[in-house]
Amino acid sequence: MTPARGALPDPGEWVDLYGDLLFRYALTRVADPELARDLVQEALLAAVQARGSFSGRSAPATWLVGILKHKIIDHFRRTAREAPSDGRDPEPDLFEPDGRWRAGPQQWRTDPALVMDRHEFWRALRGCLAELPPRQAGVFVLRELEGLETGEICQVFGVTPTNAWVLLHRARLGLRQCLERAGFRAAGEESSR
Repeated sequence: MTPARGALPDPGEWVDLYGDLLFRYALTRVADPELARDLVQEALLAAVQARGSFSGRSAPATWLVGILKHKIIDHFRRTAREAPSDGRDPEPDLFEPDGRWRAGPQQWRTDPALVMDRHEFWRALRGCLAELPPRQAGVFVLRELEGLETGEICQVFGVTPTNAWVLLHRARLGLRQCLERAGFRAAGEESSR
């Protein structure tokens, strides 16, 4: 049974109570099971060290996810310093020299909000995030999954707002191509799955 808001259970119970939730949260953001486990362990260790600061104004799970979110941001901050070039620019494959789409994005068969609830979509998204250059994946995760503002992303990655938007744009293009290859195709197209 999950403790109610305000009651922090014994740290020895945290893995049983919150481990799966924390792992799923991390895995959807970093796309690497080993890294997700490491981040969860870091978050739990930080929570044990900070348990005296738990005020009880939120549920323990919410508090732990908040700590994990900061560990994920720290991970992207570290990898941003270590990451090599973001690789090949996908734009020439997608756009004409004058900026028009070569073949514009297709309409999805189903409402994207409904697709987001499907386990297979999250599995495909994790795989596609893993294929992106690390900085692009990091910017996408922080913006679209964590909801960080451009200024915060710029601080994490040490980039200008223009560079952050270029990274986000390239990530979206790369994810679109990858998700289409994974079978998330437009209405009227045949799925390869």
